[in-house]
Amino acid sequence: MNEMISGVGDPVVTDATKGGGSDAARIAEVKAWLAAQFDAAGKEVPNFEYTPRSIAHLYNLATVSQAKTQAANIVANDFRQKAAEYRSQAARIREILENVGLAQESLPSNVVASAHVLANVANLLNIRDTELSSFLVAMGDISLRKTGVEEKRAKVHKESKTLLEYTRKAIARLTYLKRTLAQLEDDVAPCEAQMENWKTNLGVMASKERQYVQQYNNYKALLNRVGYTPEINHGVLVEMAEHRKELEKKTKPILDTLRSYQDLPPDKALAALAIEDKKRQYAAAEKYLEDVLHSALATSD
Repeated sequence: MNEMISGVGDPVVTDATKGGGSDAARIAEVKAWLAAQFDAAGKEVPNFEYTPRSIAHLYNLATVSQAKTQAANIVANDFRQKAAEYRSQAARIREILENVGLAQESLPSNVVASAHVLANVANLLNIRDTELSSFLVAMGDISLRKTGVEEKRAKVHKESKTLLEYTRKAIARLTYLKRTLAQLEDDVAPCEAQMENWKTNLGVMASKERQYVQQYNNYKALLNRVGYTPEINHGVLVEMAEHRKELEKKTKPILDTLRSYQDLPPDKALAALAIEDKKRQYAAAEKYLEDVLHSALATSD
């Protein structure tokens, strides 16, 4: 356990801070620095625990603070020395002006005012003297900076105009998109109704497709049962019909002859011979018809 001792003059020290002389020296240095800082502020050092971590942090702060204080003292001494030199130089210049009759009290008020204005301008331009060349150099520098500022301003103005144009286009595009979105939202309900109608029609069409496929299969089975083959196409049927007409033309005289059998002579022998002759002609015609049909089928194959 860390041993704690409280008090302003005797800060709390842990066991880790008792390890060596360097730690004790750091604690003493930190203690002195804290006392000096709080005395300068008119306050007392508060009670807190000194740990290795807090000692290291405060020691670093004290080192940085002392270094900066030393640098500030050097700069302040330099400024005080320069101020003393400036006061001495001002006193010599005042004595010279009084000796030549140009003391401030003897000068007209407008001259004094002009001198004050000239001095204020010199201070504003951050120049060390009031010679014309110094003023011209300072004014040139200001003119250059003014030109640079005007160029930057013009560039920024151009960029702002470009950004404004982009913003206007973006707003117009956003308005168009919002209008389009509202129109699409209005079209949602009609489109959904149309989609439902299409869905219903699609179901009906699918049912019709199944029905037509079933009918096609039934017709195909029926054609297979009656002996229909794909080789008997429309052209073959037309050709066979033409041959049939030709055969009808050829057999028509034979049929007319057979129908005229009722007008045969009473002689039975002659009638029998005529009948046999007509039968042979009819058989020959049937054989010719079969040959034509077989040749037509063979040609289609």
